Amino acid sequence: MIQNMDSVRLDKWLWAARFFKSRSLATEAITLGRVHVNDSRVKPAHPVKLGERVRVQRGHERLEVLVRMLSDVRRSAPLAQLLYEETPESVTLRQEVSEARRLYTEPARAIRGGRPTKRERRQIERFTRDE
Repeated sequence: MIQNMDSVRLDKWLWAARFFKSRSLATEAITLGRVHVNDSRVKPAHPVKLGERVRVQRGHERLEVLVRMLSDVRRSAPLAQLLYEETPESVTLRQEVSEARRLYTEPARAIRGGRPTKRERRQIERFTRDE
């Protein structure tokens, strides 16, 4: 899995580490500024080196990882997880955000869509008739 290399293109490494399903999605995320290396916005061809800090944002999820190994080949998920180590701050922040999202209820869920039921129609008629 590990080849003797000093650096790998950022988009290839993100794809190999399974942060994105394809290299084109990784390239798009980097171009849109959703991926930073050492707190700097970079280009898809940026060479990633061992020990660098990579911050990735995918939807609501924000990850901050340290590069532990280099690979430009996509392998199985357990092997891909060996390429990086998530920082403790990132783990706690991700858990807090996940818990907050779990406890949050969407206000629109309380609004029932569609036609009113027979009971609701009668209530509407009573309300409008009383005016």
